[in-house]
Amino acid sequence: MTSSDTVLAELGSGVLKLVLNRPEKLNSLNEDLHLALRAQIQRAHDDPAIRAVLLTGAGRGFCAGQDLGDRDPRQGGPKPDLGQTIGTFYIPTLRLIRALDKPVICAVNGVAAGAGANLALACDIVLAAQSARFIQSFAKIGLVPDAGGSWHLTRLLGEARAKALAMTAEPLSAETAADWGLIWKALPDDALLPEAEALAVKLAAGPTLGLGLTKRLIHQAGAQDFDTQLEAERDSQRAAGLSDDYAEGVTAFLEKRAPRFRGH
Repeated sequence: MTSSDTVLAELGSGVLKLVLNRPEKLNSLNEDLHLALRAQIQRAHDDPAIRAVLLTGAGRGFCAGQDLGDRDPRQGGPKPDLGQTIGTFYIPTLRLIRALDKPVICAVNGVAAGAGANLALACDIVLAAQSARFIQSFAKIGLVPDAGGSWHLTRLLGEARAKALAMTAEPLSAETAADWGLIWKALPDDALLPEAEALAVKLAAGPTLGLGLTKRLIHQAGAQDFDTQLEAERDSQRAAGLSDDYAEGVTAFLEKRAPRFRGH
């Protein structure tokens, strides 16, 4: 286990496990946590030994969003430029997560509010404890959804539910989030981390080149017409078919044994 104090990192079985580690603040996002998380996601891009990422939180919450402790208007001074904050800290990290050609699993172990909820939604597969809640809390302080929230909510839930969640800031239970298709599964609290870890290990042992291509295709699908997507599938399938993983997968199938994928 390595630590930057705000993000704990552990690599094993090809999985980089990242734990947001400000439990006394419900893992709210400050500058140190932002930079530490970004550095670890960049590490996942750069290190071929990392074949999947698992993100979760320490303590009783996943992430309560932006830490407002240093933004108290009662202290006086100029008003904050929140656009600069988003551009400097949020956008680069979210782009890194989305562009990572390896699976990113999120285990939401408690409250996920504001940018914390949307950080979870930026991951590829989201599991949540049954006690977890997803809250688009921006309206409570006069802000708009950020960290990709307006994008993910609209695409995953449709305009009606996206508007209602964003405008009312009502908590959404993990079970409802799963029923609505916002996340993959809601699990008993004590089963969350074991199942998330098992899933991450399984995916890390899988054909990660093909998984990365699959991730890219699904990301493209919402912005492309059918004919363009067919061509994108063709090109991705060509790349996958030329990989060692494909040859190993077919060989293992014919030999009736488990495949040994290497991600290339």
